[in-house]
Amino acid sequence: MEKRYNSYVDHFRAKYGDRLQKLVLDAGFTCPNRDGTVGTGGCTYCDNAAFHPGYSTPDKPISLQIEEGIEFHKVRYPRTSRYLAYFQAYSNTYAPLERLRELYSQALAHPAVEGIVVGTRPDCVDEAKLDYLASLQEAGNVVVVEYGIESCYDATLLRINRGHDFDCARRAVGMTAERGLEVGAHFILGLPGESPQMLLDQCAAINALPLTSVKFHQLQLIKGTAMEKEYEKSPQDFWRPGLDEYLDLIVDILERLRPDLCIERIAGEVPPRFVRQTPWGLVRNFQILSMMEARLGSRDTFQGRLFK
Repeated sequence: MEKRYNSYVDHFRAKYGDRLQKLVLDAGFTCPNRDGTVGTGGCTYCDNAAFHPGYSTPDKPISLQIEEGIEFHKVRYPRTSRYLAYFQAYSNTYAPLERLRELYSQALAHPAVEGIVVGTRPDCVDEAKLDYLASLQEAGNVVVVEYGIESCYDATLLRINRGHDFDCARRAVGMTAERGLEVGAHFILGLPGESPQMLLDQCAAINALPLTSVKFHQLQLIKGTAMEKEYEKSPQDFWRPGLDEYLDLIVDILERLRPDLCIERIAGEVPPRFVRQTPWGLVRNFQILSMMEARLGSRDTFQGRLFK
């Protein structure tokens, strides 16, 4: 039976003929809401140490991170031989173009690397940087740009100290898609002040973006962050679903999303030592994905069923 949702893994296999495993890299970037350009302190939920593996640290050269990343992934994917260099930590276009050329070229020089995935913010791209990324694709490399958008609501973006509004995200996604590049976007479900109904309503805004793929993560309260302190003061402002309720929300969202939009992720996974609590237990991402597929089946529904 065909899947009831549009899987990003299946999209990549159909397009490139095989699995392309991401190798997470930390190239030592920062963000404009950390260095004072648009703010300080960074996003209130953020501690990047919680989001990437131990082999990925900025003190190591890009080539060494790639080699260690390949060894790391061989344990789980022993037959994988094709990789994408995933520039993930912080904002990976937040540097002069010449610096980006240097870093991306180092990654693409590795014989096992077939392309790059660039994680960044909507306010950290411009025409010249996107033209350069398009030129890498024209030269035969796989190139994906992934934007942290997090929310379609300006009040939320202000509250979490993003330093940009949703119109900024709209412009960046449009400029990227115009160049024929694959565009991904990341959204957090459960940010303060947002209700489940708001999360369903924002599907219309997501559908209107020329995206290739989306990632959804449940909000996880990372120890020591400003958001953890905010939660301690105002827990009533946070929607904190159990796993069963979250799965129903994800299915409700999928029903409203464009059928062609690829679903890359539906939940986040953070090592337990980083988080304030693990209300879902130690359930893994692949288990949540399996539960979601079962929920789609039990509800006899599919991605795009309510899309208009």
